[in-house]
Amino acid sequence: MSSQTPAPVAVTGSDVERIAELRAEIDACDAEIIALVQRRLAVSRQIGALRSASGGTRLNLSREQQVLARFRAALGDDGAALGMMLLRQGRGRL
Repeated sequence: MSSQTPAPVAVTGSDVERIAELRAEIDACDAEIIALVQRRLAVSRQIGALRSASGGTRLNLSREQQVLARFRAALGDDGAALGMMLLRQGRGRL
């Protein structure tokens, strides 16, 4: 028996078309995700401005922990990292 891995097989025919369709679906999902992130950032910045204007702090650590827990529960550790990235984007420089 040979220990060599088999040469990759070229994808042809209807599989190529299906891959293109699926990639188009991923592109559409990405566009929606980008739009939602932009919307989330705008809302988060509004909250920060209102909190600051009313004399409060820009940060609410218990709220951030709720957000991170929700992302972790839904998506695991990578989800928590994604949640943290969104929180950082929304609150700006500290």
